[in-house]
Amino acid sequence: MPRRGLILQTRTHWLLLGLALLCSLVLFLYLLECAPQTDGNAPLPGVIGENYGKEYYQALLQEQEEHYQTRATSLKRQIAQLKQELQEMSEKMRSLQERKNVGANGIGYQGNKEQTPSDLLEFLHSQIDKAEVSIGAKLPSEYGVIPFESFTLMKVFQLEMGLTRHPEEKPVRKDKRDELVEVIEAGLEVINNPDEDDEQEDEEGPLGEKMIFNENDFIEGYYRTERDKGTQYELFFKKADLMEYRHVTLFRPFGPLMKVKSEMIDITRSIINIIVPLAERTEAFAQFMQNFRDVCIHQDKRIHLTVVYFGKEGLSKVKSILESVTSESNFHNYTLVSLNEEFNRGRGLNVGARAWDKGEVLMFFCDVDIYFSAEFLNSCRLNAEPGKKVFYPVVFSLYNPAIVYANQDVPPPVEQQLVHKKDSGFWRDFGFGMTCQYRSDFLTIGGFDMEVKGWGGEDVHLYRKYLHGDLIVIRTPVPGLFHLWHEKRCADELTPEQYRDSAFCQRSGVQFHQRCPS
Repeated sequence: MPRRGLILQTRTHWLLLGLALLCSLVLFLYLLECAPQTDGNAPLPGVIGENYGKEYYQALLQEQEEHYQTRATSLKRQIAQLKQELQEMSEKMRSLQERKNVGANGIGYQGNKEQTPSDLLEFLHSQIDKAEVSIGAKLPSEYGVIPFESFTLMKVFQLEMGLTRHPEEKPVRKDKRDELVEVIEAGLEVINNPDEDDEQEDEEGPLGEKMIFNENDFIEGYYRTERDKGTQYELFFKKADLMEYRHVTLFRPFGPLMKVKSEMIDITRSIINIIVPLAERTEAFAQFMQNFRDVCIHQDKRIHLTVVYFGKEGLSKVKSILESVTSESNFHNYTLVSLNEEFNRGRGLNVGARAWDKGEVLMFFCDVDIYFSAEFLNSCRLNAEPGKKVFYPVVFSLYNPAIVYANQDVPPPVEQQLVHKKDSGFWRDFGFGMTCQYRSDFLTIGGFDMEVKGWGGEDVHLYRKYLHGDLIVIRTPVPGLFHLWHEKRCADELTPEQYRDSAFCQRSGVQFHQRCPS
């Protein structure tokens, strides 16, 4: 018995010893698995390989500490971004709620009339009254005009960027895009929820439902900033199946946007009398009539053409071109006035304006080397108003195609040259010859100055007359209006003022990398 008990005790002892060794092995493997990772395949310090000093472990600890600090910084940044997004969403929700409660004196973001202090509203309305929104300001010269910049949903056509920058901005910068999107949304809010004093009636759709406008109905817009007053916006909307346009004027008086007016514009019966003074240049006239036939006869169909021809040479060719267009398109809405005298652009336009004997009409003073689109003709109708507004669009002037397309055997067709790029042309912001104005305003202001002979200077004199009066002058680049390049010699007999003001001679040097505009 004592021997058997001793054997049992010995086995138990070895069993416990084996369990202890097994636990030690498991613990050792666990430590190996959980130990900090080292670079590459280096042996674990303190176990196998070389001995490591105190500096190594301090560097290792510092590396781990920097890693966790970087991670903590990243998490803090993400938390801050999430907080900012949450705050922006809260502000948008609050703005939407305030917009529902807006009063008649504001259309967005400032609350209703009861919530807005009366002195603030008085200040905002005073800014609108001081700005050139409802009545034109008398200006000393053409240099005092603040031009508009035009825009669509995708592009902004800009003047103030200079010849070294792009004439159109696409894609639009984010800050400007956000501004214009806000303006378009505000214009839609005005149209879709009109006030009692708005000059528009609620229209019904084909099924009798209320007609709702959206951003796809936005056609074009203009904006300009008077630095001491605010920013003015002119917006035009149109449904694809309707002829009427909706026009909304907004003003941001360095504060919330405020509605100035909302109206409906019907241009279905608005005829434009295009007046073209001409002497010789029959080939250019043939090209002009091709554009006229495509745009005015086949598309717009609300045009009268008045050609004032100077001299006898080439007159028969001009008559032949007009008769050819008449026979091909059954177009008879034209007038040919023949003057047997030296060419005078101002006199030609005066004669053309007075040759119309059917009362009031919208006139477009045009040159033979101008290419225009159907969209421009509608812009002409929308931005001129008798007794109130005249339209002075800025033309995009093309460079010499032989130089622009020098890498091609022949320049492409004219229609393919009509692009707004800094290598193909520039905004002719010093030219005032192309203009849309009503006949009554033109006659009231006295027409062109007959003291100016030949060409050059007569357009600036007329422009200054309007600036000195009470009519609003709309000056903005228009994407659908191009001046085609052609050779031009600046005559020595021009007066110094004509030579300085002339749209042809002012830029006739060898600048613009030899792309001299005509």
